Amino acid sequence: MPRAKSSVVSRNRHRKVLKLAKGYRGSKSKLFRIAKTQLLKSLTYAYRDRKNRKREFRKLWIARINAAARMNGISYSRFMNGLKQAGVNINRKMLAEMAISDAGAFGQLVEMAKSKM
Repeated sequence: MPRAKSSVVSRNRHRKVLKLAKGYRGSKSKLFRIAKTQLLKSLTYAYRDRKNRKREFRKLWIARINAAARMNGISYSRFMNGLKQAGVNINRKMLAEMAISDAGAFGQLVEMAKSKM
């Protein structure tokens, strides 16, 4: 039985890794061994930061809601508690968007939250 050579398989594997590493600086996009280690690191960062993005956006929304609520004379925690007691079920993303673009409607929500406390 003839000896099986792995040149085609390894070349395809190298090509696949180098294609994914395209755009990296210097040898990280040119040399297979370095590109492979950087690619593993990059995929780890991407996985981690997909989780972190959700945290960051939630923090941003809360900061925006808090700022708008304090302009209306109520703290964030009291505002959210008042909304919950009033039975208003709006997520933080929409509340933050209302705080920016529609201050009148946000003010009505604040009044509703104040009345239920």
